[in-house]
Order: sequence, then structure tokens, then C-alpha cells
Amino acid sequence: MAHQINTATCTSCDACQPECPNVAIRVKGGVYIINDKKCNDCEGHFDEPQCVSVCPVDDCITEV
Repeated sequence: MAHQINTATCTSCDACQPECPNVAIRVKGGVYIINDKKCNDCEGHFDEPQCVSVCPVDDCITEV
């Protein structure tokens, strides 16, 4: 299952982007987005999605 970033609560802190082993997070038009075709919940890399674990904002990154 992929994740998405809530642009209304995202502070653009950039904590998530360097942690993504699938390079699924990028900035588009000044907003962070997750490519749902690349996001696989860090399966095969980590036990839990790294973007969620490092994000300082509650409920900013959610499952789609």
C-alpha cells in the first residue's frame, strides 16, 4: 500500500525525502509528493515506512 503526504499539514522539513529507499518522494511545485508507483512501504528495506517514522508532524503522511 502506498502513502501520500497531506500538503495542508506538511511543513516541508525535508525529513522524509532522504530516508526513502525507493526514491519515491520528491518536490513538485514547491510541495512534497509521494509517487505511488514507487512507494511500497519500504518493503524489503525496513519493517515500517521510513517517511512516517521520521516525519515530525502527526498524520502528515498517511496510507492511500
